Amino acid sequence: MTETKLAPGDAAPEFTLPAADGEAVSLETFRGKRVILYFYPAAMTPGCTKQACDFRDNLGQLTAEGFVVLGVSKDKPAKLVKFAERDSLNFPLLADPELDVHKAYGAYGPKKLYGKEVVGVIRSTFVIDADGKIEQALYNVKATGHVASLKKKLGLA
Repeated sequence: MTETKLAPGDAAPEFTLPAADGEAVSLETFRGKRVILYFYPAAMTPGCTKQACDFRDNLGQLTAEGFVVLGVSKDKPAKLVKFAERDSLNFPLLADPELDVHKAYGAYGPKKLYGKEVVGVIRSTFVIDADGKIEQALYNVKATGHVASLKKKLGLA
């Protein structure tokens, strides 16, 4: 499997995915805004919950700075609804069960899990500028402390 890794300056792959609420969300809708697009392995798991709650808790500041936050997983919309309700998540969670968008962003492929090579979702975050170009491409991020680290990279900490 060839891995596509995006880099700053690349055009962000366009997508339209169903959100937890059933609405279709397209990247092009957010032209003119900076987008934080993050991929996480599975809703309602400890690491993914920690990361989502960090985004939730920092959303006010990120929004005030002009960012839109979108979370993407391979989960079906029904599970995303439960996740959003359980943890009061206040940003769109998008369903990509076919993994097409994950693959377009290089967020699915070989990775190390407990020392073994496996194929799966690579926890990744992308900052997309107002023109739809990749500003930052962060692969294999840690769930804990990621939002604080991202805010530093964005000059918001």
